[in-house]
Amino acid sequence: MTNYGLPILATLALWWGSTGAIFFVDNLPPRTYRYTWAGATLLVAFALWGLAATVDDTRQSAAYGAFSYGLICWGWQIVTFYTGAITGPCRTPCPQELRGLARFVQAVRTSLYHEMSALVGAVVLLTITHGHANQIGFWTYVTLWWMHESAKLNVFFGVPNLGEEMLPERLRYLASYMARRPMNMFFPFSVTISTIVTMWLAGRAVSATSAFEACGFTMLGTLMALAVAEHWFLVAPLNGNALWGPMTRRSAADASALLESEFAALESFVQQASLQAPQENWSAALPAYCDPRHLGHVLELAAAGAYGEVEAVKGAMRTRANWIAFEINGSRARMSPFAPQRLQEPLIVATGRRFDRQRLMAALENCAA
Repeated sequence: MTNYGLPILATLALWWGSTGAIFFVDNLPPRTYRYTWAGATLLVAFALWGLAATVDDTRQSAAYGAFSYGLICWGWQIVTFYTGAITGPCRTPCPQELRGLARFVQAVRTSLYHEMSALVGAVVLLTITHGHANQIGFWTYVTLWWMHESAKLNVFFGVPNLGEEMLPERLRYLASYMARRPMNMFFPFSVTISTIVTMWLAGRAVSATSAFEACGFTMLGTLMALAVAEHWFLVAPLNGNALWGPMTRRSAADASALLESEFAALESFVQQASLQAPQENWSAALPAYCDPRHLGHVLELAAAGAYGEVEAVKGAMRTRANWIAFEINGSRARMSPFAPQRLQEPLIVATGRRFDRQRLMAALENCAA
């Protein structure tokens, strides 16, 4: 229990607690950020001192300490990114005309400074721990870095669950670089690599010859197993972000303003579409309840041209749990929680040329939950 059970529980508690704390401070008013940055920087200074002080300590307590120090160092990177302190030279939505490599380059520019900062952090931790017995802090940082980068690539290439509702308001433009698709070619590769590393770490923990090694490899293996779970949350019909729901709720005023702006945009689109020539726009009622995964697949097909030259789509659907607003702009589909104040029935509005309304409507009717 001491060598395996406690390290697993400690890893789960530290991972959940630190992630929730970051979500909480990132959603505080901007006027608090200077205090957040100051506090996070002091914690990092303490963590770096702790790593340097325990690099040759092979007691079990040193394994817990090094893991926590690595977690703090990575937490600083995430806090500075999501509060907007260190992001990238691009802070605007993705232009609709960008495709392929150009879109990828633009996406990299949104977090370029953050990526460089993460690399510098890894080099600093490696410099402190290289050649010493206790390198758990460094490998904790690297594991968390991998989890972050792999998840970012997957939401860029396309997955069903983007988690864009967790983005702070100042970073909402990042959602335009995400794609909602049933699957992407990078996903199986990323999950397989993480699973293999998890199994290797578990094997090292079981065959460890000391309590320090057993504890350290167990914590790293548990952290990598969480990376695998987070990857599957991207494609499974589950809301993994609900684990931190109480820590991520915005104020009622902020939530109301966001929902009202989404509804206003939908209503404006309907009005503008009604002024165009009949052959250029189309609207229809949706089934009373829809399956969001099925609807997301239909939207992706529509964005890819499966139903003709669809220029844009906006609408609102109702699931068994809540309402969801959706849209297609260019080749990207987006879905987000929605709470209409006046809209009574689910609807869809589309504009385009020579698109097959009957096939599209048939596909939408098959989305009924």
